[in-house]
Amino acid sequence: MSRTRHSFLFDQNGHRIAEMSGGSWDFDHGHVISRHSHLEDQLLFASQGVMTVETEEGIWVVPPLRAVWIPAEIAHGVAMSGHVSMRTLYTLPKLFKTVPRRCQVINISSLLRELILHACQFRKLRLKVPAERHVIDLIRDQMKLVQSIPVQLPHPRDPRAKKLADRLRANPCEQRSLEALSMECGASKRTMQRLFAEESGLSFSRWRQQARLIHALQTLAAGQSVTNAALDAGYSTTSAFISMFHKQLGTTPARYLVAAD
Repeated sequence: MSRTRHSFLFDQNGHRIAEMSGGSWDFDHGHVISRHSHLEDQLLFASQGVMTVETEEGIWVVPPLRAVWIPAEIAHGVAMSGHVSMRTLYTLPKLFKTVPRRCQVINISSLLRELILHACQFRKLRLKVPAERHVIDLIRDQMKLVQSIPVQLPHPRDPRAKKLADRLRANPCEQRSLEALSMECGASKRTMQRLFAEESGLSFSRWRQQARLIHALQTLAAGQSVTNAALDAGYSTTSAFISMFHKQLGTTPARYLVAAD
C-alpha cells in the first residue's frame, strides 16, 4: 500500500519554518482520509462528530471534545462518523516532552480546547515570535496534564487471530462461542485466547467488549439511537449496553457524545 508523507513545519529543503501549525476541516459522515504520515507529531481534535484513527497497531476512536495523539512518522488513516469538525495541531517532534511516543486518545480540558481552537487560527506558530511563543507555552503546560481514555482496539498480528478480529469488527453482534469461531479461523480456543492476550495485551473477552464499544460509538455518532447501537453491537438489552458503557467511560452514551462545556 502506498502512503503519502506530509510536512507542515519544514520546507522542501528540510529547513524548519515554525514549531507548531494548526488546521481546521469539516467532513461529512463516511468520509475517509487515506493512510499517510507526517514529519511532525499531531494532536487530532474532534470539536464535533467521531473520528476513527487506524494504524498498523490498532484503532483509536475520538469522540467529541477529545483528541488522539499521533507521534511523527506513524502512518494512519481517519474515518468520519457523523458530521465531523476536525481541528488539529502539528508540532515539532518531542515539543511535548511528557507525552508518550505512542498513539492514545486523551481527555481535553476546557482551557486546552480553547487553546487548540485559538492555535488553529494561525497558519504557523513560532517560538521566536513572543505572542506566538506564549500560545505554544500554554499548550505545552496543558499537555502535561492530559489523561488517556480507553477507546482503543489493538490489532493482533498472528494470521489466525487477525482473521477472527477482522470478522468480529465486521460483525460485532456475532453470538457464536469462541471455540466455534476459533476453529473456523484455524486455531483452538486455548490458542486463540493466548494469541489475543500476547499480541493485543487484552484477554479475548476484553478485546471483544472493546470492539463492541468502539462500534457502538461509531453507530451513535452516525445518528442511531442508543437501543439500535446496543443491538447492533451485540447486546441483548439496552440496559446491559448502558451499564457496560458507564463502567468503561464513566457516563451514559447520550451524555458522552454531547459536545458540552
